[in-house]
Amino acid sequence: MSNLIVSLIQTDLHWESKEANMRQLERKIGSLRGATEIVLLPEMFTTGFSMNPKDLAETMEGESVQWMKKVSAENRIVLAGSLIIKEADKYFNRFIWMLPNGEFGYYDKRHLFAYSGEDKHYTAGNKRLITSAKGWKINTQICYDLRFPVWARQTKQSEPEFDVLIYVANWPDRRIHAWKTLLCARAIENQCYVIGVNRVGTDGNNVYYSGNSLIIDPLGEVLYNVVDDEDIFTITLDRHILDEARSKFPFLKDADQFRIEP
Repeated sequence: MSNLIVSLIQTDLHWESKEANMRQLERKIGSLRGATEIVLLPEMFTTGFSMNPKDLAETMEGESVQWMKKVSAENRIVLAGSLIIKEADKYFNRFIWMLPNGEFGYYDKRHLFAYSGEDKHYTAGNKRLITSAKGWKINTQICYDLRFPVWARQTKQSEPEFDVLIYVANWPDRRIHAWKTLLCARAIENQCYVIGVNRVGTDGNNVYYSGNSLIIDPLGEVLYNVVDDEDIFTITLDRHILDEARSKFPFLKDADQFRIEP
């Protein structure tokens, strides 16, 4: 299997302003043309972490998903991040994995952040999305999911279920120590690359975000971390490093067996 080129965009977000966010992100993504294969955006990248889905939600045929299709096709990239989606009179914090041909997969956030009332406005998902790119298996998750290791855990001893674990987030600076610690833990315990994409700036609720987006290798070493500033970063994930870590330290074969219930 070949290496995988991934870019993350750590950005400020215009509060509940879809058009402004899509304009600024389109410019930033365009600057990467030809240099990457996957581009990762923060949680609720068109609105910020809003508890106002009645006014902001769209269907899967709405303007934001159509924008993802257009930008993905024009730049020939996989484009991924989460949006506020309405489906059958329910609202979801939905991660969308958009391919350049217009096909997509999605994951609805399972662990809703009750501390901010997310559980009162959104419906929890009950199914993981493990997708793929160039032979790499990729587990996709959202923000608060990070605090629940079973939901991210490799469940097979014979063969790892995934090689990369992604968290897109609006994770406040006041709890950033947990963010950094848990991302490293997820990489070590699952023997995989972990990418955490967080936003910067202050949102409409006066909550400050310091970014601290991270890329971590399968042994828990931090390969990238930027604090407070907007940033666009591209990295080549090395398949040899992943395979060597799993071969040299075959910890997964000793893991406990379990099953995740819906």
